[in-house]
Amino acid sequence: MLQKFADNFMWILMFVLLVNISQRKLDHSEKKRFATIYIAALLLIYNVLIIIVLTKELPTYLGYVALIVPISLGIIFRDRVWPFRLHCKKCGVKMKYERIIGGDENLCESCWLEEHPEEAEKKRQKEEEKLLKEQENNTFVCPDSVDEIDWDAWDPEERCVLAYVKEGDKVLLINKKQGIGKGLINGPGGHIELEETAIEAAYREFEEETGYTAENLEYVGTLNFQFKDGLSMRGYVYLGEGAKGELRDNDEATPFWCPINELPLDKMWEDDKLWLDRALKGEKFVGNFIFDGEKMLSHDVVFE
Repeated sequence: MLQKFADNFMWILMFVLLVNISQRKLDHSEKKRFATIYIAALLLIYNVLIIIVLTKELPTYLGYVALIVPISLGIIFRDRVWPFRLHCKKCGVKMKYERIIGGDENLCESCWLEEHPEEAEKKRQKEEEKLLKEQENNTFVCPDSVDEIDWDAWDPEERCVLAYVKEGDKVLLINKKQGIGKGLINGPGGHIELEETAIEAAYREFEEETGYTAENLEYVGTLNFQFKDGLSMRGYVYLGEGAKGELRDNDEATPFWCPINELPLDKMWEDDKLWLDRALKGEKFVGNFIFDGEKMLSHDVVFE
């Protein structure tokens, strides 16, 4: 029995620590988070005592006697070690798992909100905001023409980048394997991460999708996409000359060099034929588009 505990100790400890990690996601659970750490410490103490008994080949009963140590410590510090309750201390209802391992006041959600009206108000406001957003999404009607949208006031949900790098008379493109545009040929690019500028995202996405490190990327244009399903996206287009590294296939894309005078426009997004060739010459532009899936319904592209 002692040997079995020692053999499975890491699994037991891992379970306790996983509970502790779960508690970190729950508000107002500091006391219970520390309690799981104390429990892990008591288990560690007992495991050390068992290892001593086993390695020193002491009588087996000493392993059970050693159990007195963590139990005694647990009793002495019981308020810190075991603050958990299965039932709400106010109404007596059986609590959900999240309220058992979290919530230092040992109250069910209803009683806790009753005791904390300010939190109940915050929850109500969040639920109202979520409902309003869902209603806005459900009632959204995308126009069929770019002329029906005030693009100056238009605020896209997502922002991304495209990075085109030339080398002589060739440009580096990718076969998209997943995500929006899967199966189409495009320029390397992707979403702008939090606390990341567009140019930083362009360098990062280019390297991730091609294996190359781009040099001297410069902004050349902006693409504004409104999709009929409600998705809205703004893309910043960058152009560079030359790159270092080694071409590398990956899960997201297969990169390849393509002659600029042989751009596979029939295998690319429909809007590319309106701006890509001139953008590769360094001409700056702004394009507004409405798409239904991969079909372009309306467009307006203006070059400087």
